[in-house]
Amino acid sequence: MRSIVGGMALELRHLRYLLAVAEHGNFTRAAEDLHISQPTLSQQVKQLERTLGVQLLDRSGRAVRLTDAGEAYADHARRALRDLAAGERAVHDVRDLSRGQLRLAVTPTFTAYLVGPLAAALHARHPGIALTVAEMTQDRIETALLADDLDLGIAFTGPHLPGITADALFSEALGLVTGVGHAGLVGGDPLSVRDLGELRLALLTADFATRGHIDGYFALHGVSPRIAVEANSVQALTEIVQRAPLATVLPDAITHEHPGLVPVPLEPALPRRTVTLLSRADAYRSAAARAFARLAREYVGGRPYAPAP
Repeated sequence: MRSIVGGMALELRHLRYLLAVAEHGNFTRAAEDLHISQPTLSQQVKQLERTLGVQLLDRSGRAVRLTDAGEAYADHARRALRDLAAGERAVHDVRDLSRGQLRLAVTPTFTAYLVGPLAAALHARHPGIALTVAEMTQDRIETALLADDLDLGIAFTGPHLPGITADALFSEALGLVTGVGHAGLVGGDPLSVRDLGELRLALLTADFATRGHIDGYFALHGVSPRIAVEANSVQALTEIVQRAPLATVLPDAITHEHPGLVPVPLEPALPRRTVTLLSRADAYRSAAARAFARLAREYVGGRPYAPAP
């Protein structure tokens, strides 16, 4: 794309060069990332500044930063590049789904029970669609959706960033779990929340949305948990509680499909939470994204998940 400003033809590379310098805060690292020489990069950015008649970068400090004018221009540049990328995907979108691309991100607990079946179903029905899956926290998912780095996300309902649309999929239940060999820790009767503080627990780390949900339950009932292990992997927790006399909290969907885990009834039960399909409100929804959304609803509708409120 080329635009004539002040007699000079501005091209997409000028926008990309400026944004790269702003991101790295350094001409040398930005040039390396762009695979061009540092003098060439510096010359192109200065050419852009001369054409616009304003200084876009403050080069006086240790790190190169955008000026106020640069911030304003960079915001429009990012938006323009994002819209052009969306336009390219729209042009190449194939309605018969013989080919396509889907960029999906999920919060970590879903990799243990939901992503595998959904990916398998998508491949079986539409083998020409290339699926990219990333695992990240919900705030990163929403930021990436707004930046057009993702097409869809699977996370939870709650406060969302402006511009994010959340479509409810199902209601997820969480429960206390221990290993088959350690079920004697709690006996067969429901465990009172007052006695929960006596158990030694293995829990997800604090950056997980699931951990925040669990901590909220503890706080509501005045329980101070005895946390013996923290892990940033659901798979690690399932392995740990099978081998050590500990308990953990997991989605019921994981527990029901894992023969080495035993649910421990809690009184009162942990509150449910709503699983949602996230997207950018004004984003172009490709045929692949629409097909995945339909498939996800079909899958959860055929499973013993509670419907979303």
